[in-house]
This record gives sequence, structure tokens and C-alpha cells, in this order.
Amino acid sequence: MDVALLIAAAAGAGWVDAVVGGGGLVLIPALLIADPGLAPATAMGTNKLAAVFGTASAAWRFSRHVPMNWRRLLPVFGTAIFFAGVGATVASVLPKAIFTPIVLALLVAVGLFVALNPSFGGHGTQEKSRLSVLAGLVVAGVVIAFYDGVMGPGTGTFLIISLTALVGTSFLESSAMAKVINTGTNLGALVVFAIGGHILWLLGLSLAVANIVGAQIGSHMAIGRGSAFVRWVLLGVVVVMVGKLSYDMLT
Repeated sequence: MDVALLIAAAAGAGWVDAVVGGGGLVLIPALLIADPGLAPATAMGTNKLAAVFGTASAAWRFSRHVPMNWRRLLPVFGTAIFFAGVGATVASVLPKAIFTPIVLALLVAVGLFVALNPSFGGHGTQEKSRLSVLAGLVVAGVVIAFYDGVMGPGTGTFLIISLTALVGTSFLESSAMAKVINTGTNLGALVVFAIGGHILWLLGLSLAVANIVGAQIGSHMAIGRGSAFVRWVLLGVVVVMVGKLSYDMLT
């Protein structure tokens, strides 16, 4: 097993996750390349172990610099743990092939919308109706959390877009909130993978250290460079995810 490759991949995944999410697209393929005989469920579980530490550390850094409404976030964090766990539990029953075209279409729509609306997500918190805010929090803590447990790719991106559009936060504020919620989704899925025996604990904890380093660098850059930086990284990750999912569909 190429440990150097995995450490580099874990650090890169932590950086991507801290800015816009999508680190699993880096670390999971790296795990499968380093150990071709590794079961996909074990790769996903080991990735979740590393990711939960990285996202938690990024959430901590963001919380020190970006104002967050914890009265809103903590209940969403709790529901995210539960529904991600439910999603991971039913993942073996629901064929992921049915999700791929839907996720692909959503990612293309998200990418086009963000690219064609330069002002979207560039401003501070905008006043939204209670219904809109509630819808955004439900989408984040229930729908996207469940999706993360079932499949995963694009979770951070979908969180940022839904929070920005419905709650009215800027890309930077949405990214900060997304880290808290994503920590919950990772934790919920991790519990299910652990119960199923799908985690390489020693390797995962080693990769968690590199993931934390990458997450700290990524969150520092996002905080320092602001919403414009998050926007461009988000568009880049969307392009990569569209390419990866398209390739998976055609092979």
C-alpha cells in the first residue's frame, strides 16, 4: 500500500472539504488505487473516519472567524447525524445507479447557475422569510444528510448552495455552516460503517491527521480570501465531479 499517496490524498481531501466539500472524490479513489482489493464499503468507511476529524477541525476554525447562529445549527447538526445514519443503513438496498443521473443533472444546474450569476453568494447575510430559512435547514439536515449517507459526492457543494439560496448567507458563511452540518453527516454514516465492520481504524486515524492539516490550510485560505475564492473553488469542484460521475456512468 502506497502510504505516501494516501497521506497526500488525505491532505488534499481535507483542503477541498474545508473550502467547498467533495474530499471523498479525492481520498476514496486513492484508497482503491493503493489497495485494489479493498471493498468499496471499507474505502468509504475509512474515508468517513478521516473526514469527520477534518470537517470538525475546519468547523472549529470557521467558528472562530465567521459568525454562526448556533441555535439554528445545533438542531440541524443533530438531525444530520440521524438521517446520514439512515442513509448509510439503506445504502445497500438502494442502487446508487439511480442517483448518479440525478446528481449529475443537479451539479450541472448548480454550476451553470453559479457561473451565470456572479453576484450570487457574494454578499453577507440577506433577510429571508422564516419559511425559506426553515426549508433551507430541513434540506440541509434531512435531505442532503440522507444523500450523504447513501452516496456522498457533492454533499458540501449542495449544502453551500442550499444554505446560500434559502437561508440567505454568503458563500463564506454557508461554507462555515456546511462544515458543522457535514461533521454531523460524516459522524452518522461513520457509526453505521463502524457497526458493519467497514473501517480500517489504524489507517483511517493516520489519514485523519493529514486530513486535519489539509482542512486547516483550506479553512484558513477560505476565511482569508472570502466568498469569491469559495465561489471559484466550488465551480472547479463541480466541473471535476461532473466529469467523474459522467465517466462512472459510461464505464
